[in-house]
Amino acid sequence: MSGTMIALIIPLVLIQLGLMIFALVDLVKRDKVKGGNKVVWALVVILINIIGPIVYLIFGREDE
Repeated sequence: MSGTMIALIIPLVLIQLGLMIFALVDLVKRDKVKGGNKVVWALVVILINIIGPIVYLIFGREDE
């Protein structure tokens, strides 16, 4: 892998990890989520790269 490719991949990996950590922490702190199943939302956040955490943050959070 060239240095240019690594320079492009590292920011994407950091964004993915940051979004995933933020979404998982939010998920753990909430009492209720839409759909009522935290395990399913955790799987969406973990398994669907970049899009999963965004989908959870937009559609999965219950208003408190």
